[in-house]
Amino acid sequence: MTRVIHTGDTHVGYQQYNVPDRRQDFLDAFRQVVADAVEDDVDAVVHAGDLFHDRRPTLTDIMGTLDVLETLSDAGIPFLAVVGNHEAKRDAQWLDLYESLGLATRLGGDPVVVGDTAFYGLDFVPRSQRDDLDYDFAPHDADAAALVTHGLFQPFDYGDWDAAEILTEASVDFDAMLLGDNHDPGKQRVEDAWITYCGSTERASASEREDRGYNIVTFDDEVRITRRGLDTREFVFVDVELGPEEGVERVRSRVGQHDLDDAVVVVSIDGDGEPVTPASVESFALERGALVARVTDHREIAVEEGETEVSFADPDDAVTERVRDLGLSEAARDIDETIRASKVADANVKDEVERRVRELVDEGAEAFETAAESAGDESDEATASDDSPADTDESAHPPADTGDTDDSAVATDTPRGSAADGEDGETQPDDQASVEEYL
Repeated sequence: MTRVIHTGDTHVGYQQYNVPDRRQDFLDAFRQVVADAVEDDVDAVVHAGDLFHDRRPTLTDIMGTLDVLETLSDAGIPFLAVVGNHEAKRDAQWLDLYESLGLATRLGGDPVVVGDTAFYGLDFVPRSQRDDLDYDFAPHDADAAALVTHGLFQPFDYGDWDAAEILTEASVDFDAMLLGDNHDPGKQRVEDAWITYCGSTERASASEREDRGYNIVTFDDEVRITRRGLDTREFVFVDVELGPEEGVERVRSRVGQHDLDDAVVVVSIDGDGEPVTPASVESFALERGALVARVTDHREIAVEEGETEVSFADPDDAVTERVRDLGLSEAARDIDETIRASKVADANVKDEVERRVRELVDEGAEAFETAAESAGDESDEATASDDSPADTDESAHPPADTGDTDDSAVATDTPRGSAADGEDGETQPDDQASVEEYL
């Protein structure tokens, strides 16, 4: 018998709502998963991608994750993982760094046997590259086998990758597919195998209302999948349907009925009634102890010119979603990230942009091709779907899922377990070098 924790989409480093406390929450949730693994003495922790929220985590995020993985290593519990679209880099992955330190195993086409189960891995693969995969995996002699991978799979809602095709074409008979990317947990039976999403460990979007958690998967005579919840920061969801002549006082009254201490308060307004200024409701919630308050008014209310007020649940998410929809070149997205989304100090942005542009020029013209140019006939597919679900509250993913920051049209190195050999040779050396200096 082999019993593992199946987790993923931890998104360490995500400073949701630009609040440092939320950044810490994502690391704390991952730490809680590992604490449960040690307490339960499971055979392994299997991570299905998006350990980090983006491919340029800060040193604090890297060291915090290192500390969590050391806890797992000290207990003698292996950490088996694949690379998700959020954290994917062109060359070496952050997961490789932890593997070099003996704290992780990056799963691929060769089996990693734990107990009597062989585990394989397939990193996130953009849609435009999936036709090149042949799902050729090395044989094993274990009693069971599982494939760990990251993507949106059919027959789950919003799936763009057919799990049945993988199970049919793979050279190994898999008893289960342990998936990441969809932040909603779920399981289905396909081709005599269980395919299951573990869900995210923290709410990365206001649409993720259900409690967060992870899977416990047991491989014995059959595969058994159970779920365990995590104690994460409280989200208070207040849905207000306003009647005629009702307005801000009604909204405040509904919000005031809840315990708001240290909570993220998400208010949704529908119905009729008077215009409501989001800031007035948000300040009301903050005065009553909320950590964060966001108000979205879904009504279409005509207001006099000069009185229009625009509010986003998260401005960064709105900008990110718009940038993604523009279909920019990889070079443009990289520079946008450096200027707007990276952790580069403001005083150093100019020099950093100049350095990145020089690197991109050296890499060649491909980096400056737009998403449509690089994908050819599959341009619509590449610009709309090569990413995992958006982090925005208006996600294009399953309502409770996320993904975004970098559009992940950034090519990963050759997915382990795939047929596409060789790398594109384009590197970003500074990230790894800086970590090695500190370690």
